[in-house]
Amino acid sequence: MEVLIFQKEAFEEMAAKFSRFSDRVNELLAKQGGKSLNRWMDNQEVCQQLNISPRTLQTLRDNGTLAYSQINHKVFYRPEDMLRIVKPVEGKLADKAV
Repeated sequence: MEVLIFQKEAFEEMAAKFSRFSDRVNELLAKQGGKSLNRWMDNQEVCQQLNISPRTLQTLRDNGTLAYSQINHKVFYRPEDMLRIVKPVEGKLADKAV
């Protein structure tokens, strides 16, 4: 394990550069059709939208049904990917209810 120590000024400069980078990416995405990094959904939002449990969501990720991105330990989903699987998920849930 390697530990890095930053001076406060260096960390603040790095954080400011990341913030400017994020703002620039959002500007570029907006030009591409109004998309934004802020539109990504987290686990809780997807579970609420699909009315599924966190375990079912994990299964959808594991079997490749739902695309996702992970930053550190937090998982994010694009709304369009979540909407794309609504019908397949509803179909599987209806099959289990019968």
